Amino acid sequence: MLEALGALGASAYPVVQLRVSYANEIQDLWYLRGDVMAVLAALEGEATARSKLSHISDMFKGLLPRSMSSRPSPLSS
Repeated sequence: MLEALGALGASAYPVVQLRVSYANEIQDLWYLRGDVMAVLAALEGEATARSKLSHISDMFKGLLPRSMSSRPSPLSS
């Protein structure tokens, strides 16, 4: 997530960068995806942000309880 934010995201949105850096649990990072998406969309556009967030979400496979995994959105079709 920090890599996706990059130096520009970290400097423009330091609160999000700090929240990601100091997350204590994998679930905390899971819930921060929305904040990271908002930063990426503001900096790079929504299409690029969605692509990066999809890659980030894939990294959580097998690490979260089934009830926390994302489901395909009917809006993405």
